[in-house]
Amino acid sequence: MNKPLILVVEDDNAIKNLITTTLEAHSYKYRVSQTGNAAILEVISNKPDVIFLDLGLPDIDGIEIINKIRSWSNVPIIVISARSEDKDKIEALDAGADDYLTKPFSVDELLARLRVTLRRLNNIKLNVDDENSIFKNGDLKIDYMSGCVYLHEEEIHLTPIEYKLICILSKNIGKVLTHKFITKEIWGSSLESDVSSLRVYMAILRKKIESDTSNPKYIQTHVGVGYRMMKI
Repeated sequence: MNKPLILVVEDDNAIKNLITTTLEAHSYKYRVSQTGNAAILEVISNKPDVIFLDLGLPDIDGIEIINKIRSWSNVPIIVISARSEDKDKIEALDAGADDYLTKPFSVDELLARLRVTLRRLNNIKLNVDDENSIFKNGDLKIDYMSGCVYLHEEEIHLTPIEYKLICILSKNIGKVLTHKFITKEIWGSSLESDVSSLRVYMAILRKKIESDTSNPKYIQTHVGVGYRMMKI
């Protein structure tokens, strides 16, 4: 099976060389862009399978690049940035990024995030039988076969991680799922940084499916423990 093509968008030579050397050592195909405009042309011309995107580029801010790409493509975008505040993560994820890795990062974590992203894409429609392909809970509907989520019969856009998260909750409706269980399902690990990222993703997901995020009816928080999807 051919290795996927990774687009590395990074203007810092040290970080760029670390990422490309790592990809090369693991036989991944890759291309490199050092500006936002060049990255957009690469996405159009070469259709990468995954994008590693730095936010602080010399010509266009990474958030604007995400918005531009999301206007016509759902290619997974993994942000790699020195911006570590939750507000920065939320802004990137709201714009349509699929994952967020904070600098400095380890090579093992970089590869793990890449593997999870690729596995999620490959398996999104697998292991679902026709009889149980539609989930309904109140005004929320998930079509597991097509990978689409609807609210009030209107499709809502979810990133791959948000979709994975809502699927985990829906397939365990009524059960309290711990932070450790959910983060292991999504990222394959349960680090403190994963729990922090989970809170960010959950806040964004709630904004998309809850009419009142201060009084959610679908996803209940169990402080210090985890989350549960409530049956409506």
